[in-house]
Amino acid sequence: MTSDRWEPVAFKARVDEVLHRFVAQEADEFAAIDPILGAVAEQLEAAVADGKRLRAAFCYWGWRAAGQPDSDALVRAAASMELVHAAAVVHDDLIDDSPLRHGRPTAHVTLRGALGRHPDADAAARSLAMLVGDLLTALAGQLFATSGLPAAYLVRARPLWSVMARELIAGECLEILHTGAGPDTDASLKVIRYKTAKYTAEQPLLIGGALAGAGARLREGYSAYGLPLGEAFQLRDDLLGLFGEPERTGKANADDVRGQRPTALLAETWRLAGDGERELLRALLGRGDLDGEGLDAVRTMMHRLRAPDRIEDMIRARVEEALDALHELDVPAHATAALTALAHSAAVRLC
Repeated sequence: MTSDRWEPVAFKARVDEVLHRFVAQEADEFAAIDPILGAVAEQLEAAVADGKRLRAAFCYWGWRAAGQPDSDALVRAAASMELVHAAAVVHDDLIDDSPLRHGRPTAHVTLRGALGRHPDADAAARSLAMLVGDLLTALAGQLFATSGLPAAYLVRARPLWSVMARELIAGECLEILHTGAGPDTDASLKVIRYKTAKYTAEQPLLIGGALAGAGARLREGYSAYGLPLGEAFQLRDDLLGLFGEPERTGKANADDVRGQRPTALLAETWRLAGDGERELLRALLGRGDLDGEGLDAVRTMMHRLRAPDRIEDMIRARVEEALDALHELDVPAHATAALTALAHSAAVRLC
């Protein structure tokens, strides 16, 4: 993709090529240390096998919207955002004890199967998965540093990595601390902001802009566009997590209810519920053995209270806020078109 026209399929192919080649080489070098590490090395490659590559796209357009041309080195730097995401996913699945991701067993589940008769296979598998996520984080920094961009460009952007890590980990901690607590919409939206929104859209845009030498006004515009859009992305993910088709989403759709996680959807359901409905919710939320009938009861209540409609309103408002901010930016027309398309890709999707 060397023209100004945004071609998401072609861009995804470029990012996939960078990721698959880079991670395959790193996995080979890891496994070469000792054959017993083979199963762990396979999880490095599995972690980057799929993905929409939205974070790389936001980084790319943070660069392009600042007036910079297409660049293979920039695509490599942008691909590092996907390794940050891969690490976050491995850790998140471990924390939530999620069994599926992209329709396949998650890292800790797969590694449990590879451990055979290990004396404490469950704990060992979880430890190995944690270390897979840690290594992916390190590899993200390595790919960024060796992208081929001038050192002066990388120096401008590198401080933002610590900000991204701090906010992402703060969001994950907030989710853990709020899990099982009384549903609260404001608390849930803060979790969304820090756990997902910032590293999904805002920080990749800012990193791309910093690489390009974007000025303060443009960087402020990136935040005004990226933050509400990242929130819309996660709000959509929460809806899909409960109402999406597992064949499309690739994830188990009872996780949020069984784990009583602090999603805005559950918080809004609680806020809108009456005393009798709250009593039923107390009996169902957080039950690890929740069956299909119980899950259907939660879904039916949500529809009756129109909680999903409330989340749709939140998504719509945030996309409008993002697009309004985008149209205030003084950026090339092709960048506006691409960022508009990305806004719809992030917030309106089936998986």
